[in-house]
Amino acid sequence: MLNYSSSLDRIFYALSDPTRRNIVEQLSKKKASVSELASPLNMSMAAVVQHIQILEESGLIKTQKVGRVRSCQVEPRSFKMMESWLSQRRKFWEKNLDQLDEYLNRLEKERK
Repeated sequence: MLNYSSSLDRIFYALSDPTRRNIVEQLSKKKASVSELASPLNMSMAAVVQHIQILEESGLIKTQKVGRVRSCQVEPRSFKMMESWLSQRRKFWEKNLDQLDEYLNRLEKERK
């Protein structure tokens, strides 16, 4: 199994906040400046910048400053890593739950 630990921890921490999930949702539609991301949020620009820094440190987004404007966009590689990890967990639980279902069905048949 690949060692995703620290990267995944940062990703899930970043996504644990509803404001940051909102920012990621906005960026999944299109690239945006920090001020464009801040406009629908009811918070200071400084607070939005802190959220963006956490998202960038997690690798979920990347930013680029051109002149006085900092633009943000989604970084697909981080989402692929998270998706891979979740897929492995899903396969594990599907297999175990299928085995449990088979076992319970066998018990049910034996009782009849």
